[in-house]
Amino acid sequence: MSRAFNFSPGPAALPEPVLRQAAAEMLDWHGSGMSVMEMSHRGKEFMSIAAEAHALLRELMGVPQNYKILFMQGGAIAENAIVPMNLLGGSSQRADYIDTGEWSKRSIQEARRYGSVNVAASAADTGYTTVPPRAGWQLDPGAAYVHICSNETIGGVQYHETPDVGSVPLVADMSSDILSRPIDVSRYGLIYAGAQKNIGPAGLTIVIVREDLLGRSLPCTPQAFDYAVVAEHDSMFNTPPTWAIYIAGLVFRWLKDQGGVPAMAEHNRRKAAVLYDYLDATSFYTSPVARDCRSLMNVPFRLPDPALDAAFLKGAEERGMVQLKGHRIVGGMRASLYNAMSLEGVQALVAYMKEFEARNG
Repeated sequence: MSRAFNFSPGPAALPEPVLRQAAAEMLDWHGSGMSVMEMSHRGKEFMSIAAEAHALLRELMGVPQNYKILFMQGGAIAENAIVPMNLLGGSSQRADYIDTGEWSKRSIQEARRYGSVNVAASAADTGYTTVPPRAGWQLDPGAAYVHICSNETIGGVQYHETPDVGSVPLVADMSSDILSRPIDVSRYGLIYAGAQKNIGPAGLTIVIVREDLLGRSLPCTPQAFDYAVVAEHDSMFNTPPTWAIYIAGLVFRWLKDQGGVPAMAEHNRRKAAVLYDYLDATSFYTSPVARDCRSLMNVPFRLPDPALDAAFLKGAEERGMVQLKGHRIVGGMRASLYNAMSLEGVQALVAYMKEFEARNG
């Protein structure tokens, strides 16, 4: 059976070479006589896997030495609570949030359980089709941090530049665009990302945190979620998601072999251009997001009549293209173009879209 072109927003497609290597090592990892899923997380075999994954991620993202890389659990939704738990226990229990869509709103809602939240800017008045211009942000200079979602998976809105927030630490949920393009990690106080889009299977959460932000947790913070405790124990305070870390390490190695993050960024630009160029040339499909804020990872689009949606999805599946249905909150279609999606997959999608338009336009 041939593999489908999987446009899922997450859990998402993984590179085929990674899956093949994992399959080959399933019963016996490197002569250990064990599957990675059977290893002690404190045994020398798994410790070497985790150490390599840490080192590769630091290299790929250029993470400075004064930042800790943590492998945690719970996904980005858990981090919506864990971030304020860890950062609001210092001199300020106030935080600024920028509202660019559904995931930003969930972050804001959760943070309000632990401190005071100032929504410094919102794109609600545009229907979440833009990023609010930085000049209009009403930031609190005494805030503990400023929080953004760098890429809204549901709405397809993405920051294309790192916003300047002065001396206040910038916190970013990068779940759906981490490792898709180069960033300057030193401009962020904290980055977090669920792994199930660009890194590996669900169950692993990446946290990259500047060391001076450790030790500010609220008294209510469980030890397993306290960044300082997790950092002190090298992400081994409790049993980490071992299989997901192993797969993440394979993905990091694959990324390095492809030429690293800069090469992946060019690959992603080429893929997205194929789809956006067609959307801009047709009146049959529409793209709701402002052009200067369009995501290179998640591309929402709509047909002229929602009554056509089911037929479009059925035809796509028959042609080996799956998971194109838009999120239930916004409807329509959505093509997720994460690192593992090939240019051929996007070209096949556009060819089908043209065919469907010819038959239904």
